[in-house]
Amino acid sequence: MIALNQVHRALQSEVIHAAMGFFRDIMSQGGGGSGTPAGGNPTALQGVGGGVVFSKVFIQRDYSEGTSVKFHTRLPAELDGMIERHVFEATINRLNEFYAEAEEGSCGTYCEGCIGCITAYLIYMCSETHYEKTLRKISKFVASQNERIYNPKGLQLIDPTYRGLRVIEITIFDRPGRT
Repeated sequence: MIALNQVHRALQSEVIHAAMGFFRDIMSQGGGGSGTPAGGNPTALQGVGGGVVFSKVFIQRDYSEGTSVKFHTRLPAELDGMIERHVFEATINRLNEFYAEAEEGSCGTYCEGCIGCITAYLIYMCSETHYEKTLRKISKFVASQNERIYNPKGLQLIDPTYRGLRVIEITIFDRPGRT
């Protein structure tokens, strides 16, 4: 199980590096440029090849309803004009629904906990918990959203589990023709 998690994380890391390479290639074909990152974000970074400039936007957790995992749905000013408000809100709302599903208690999750206790938690070497299964669904959802919506617009949505479920990170790649 541990080996599978390590392989999964390594593959996701490779996908992120491939996306950065893709945008680096676009920048080098477009003659480079030293565009300013959206919103003058202080988290602007220069890519390894010197061609890709990107900045990061963070969507904070919403603690207004307690400590359950929920993120703000308000579109940040840095993303205004880069993605439609309703598309962004739909993505965040779906993520919030996934996390609510992961944290809800049901007969199955209680039985899962009891079986874990009875087997000295050895059962978790053979099977995934409901929470782990939902986190896997979230990773697939984030990857599909990136592929279909965010990457074509020069954005990369980072899975919140990589940031300890504290924030949703969105990377903005500065491409030629964008000011």
